[in-house]
Amino acid sequence: MPIGNVTQQCKIAAGLFWADYAVLGAQVRELEAAGVDWLHIEVRDGAYMDFAMPRGGYDIIEATCNSTSLEVEAQLQMLRPNFSVFDQLADLGVSLISLPLETTNEMIFQNITYIKEKLGLKVGVWAWQGVPAYAFEQFIHPCVDIIEYESRAPFWKKTAGDKSPHTIDPIVIDTLAKLHRMIADAGMEDRIELMEDGGLNAGNVSEFIEVGMTVGEFSSPLLKGPEGKLQPGTGQIAAAVDKLRAVMREASECYRDERGLKQL
Repeated sequence: MPIGNVTQQCKIAAGLFWADYAVLGAQVRELEAAGVDWLHIEVRDGAYMDFAMPRGGYDIIEATCNSTSLEVEAQLQMLRPNFSVFDQLADLGVSLISLPLETTNEMIFQNITYIKEKLGLKVGVWAWQGVPAYAFEQFIHPCVDIIEYESRAPFWKKTAGDKSPHTIDPIVIDTLAKLHRMIADAGMEDRIELMEDGGLNAGNVSEFIEVGMTVGEFSSPLLKGPEGKLQPGTGQIAAAVDKLRAVMREASECYRDERGLKQL
C-alpha cells in the first residue's frame, strides 16, 4: 500500500541495509513480488555518523528505483541536507524523503515544504532513540506523511547470522505509544504513518502494532539468515516476507480496525 495511506494492516518497509549489492536488482524484485509495501534506503554522508562510511549513494538509489515499481524512501542520515540533495533524489525517482530531526535544524520546515510543494514528494521526519516524543509535536502536521523512530544500535558489538545490530529497550515501545497518542489526538491517525526502525522481527513486532505502529522497517529479517545474506532464486526472501506478514496480519486484525488502533 502507498506511503501515507494508513490501513488496518500494518505495512512492511523493506530496508536495504543488508542487501547484497552484487545482486541488488534481483533482491529488490523478489521483495516486491513477495509483497513488501515499499523500500527503505539509508542515505548516509559519513559525517552524520562519523564512525561509519557513507552508505546508500545515488548509484544504489538509481539501481533500486530502476528495479521496482514500489515506492522508494530515502531516509537521510546527513548533516543539514539541502535543496540540491532533494532535487537529485527526486530526479532519481524516490517517493519519500525522511529528514533527520536532530540535524536539519532551523531549516526543517523550510525543507519539508520544499519537498512537498516544489517537488511533489512525500515527507517524513525521523530521529534516534533518545529524542523525546514531544520533539515530534510540531511535525504532526498535514505536510508530513510519516513519523519514524529508530532504536539504538550498538555497532561496536559484532552481530552474527540473521541478528539485527539494533537493540529494543522498553522505552522504545513506550515512545511509540506516546507518538501514536499524539497523532490520534490531532485527528491524523488516518494520514500520518508511524514507523519503528531497527530491531523488529517476527518475535516482537506484535508489541509495536499493539501500541499504534502502522509501518515496520525490516532489513535483517528479510535479507539475512543464519548462514548469511539471503540470495535471490532460492525462495528464502519470499519465505521470510511470508513469515513476517503472517504475524503482522494476525496482530493487525487483533489490535487495529479500519479507523486505526482499536479502543480496547
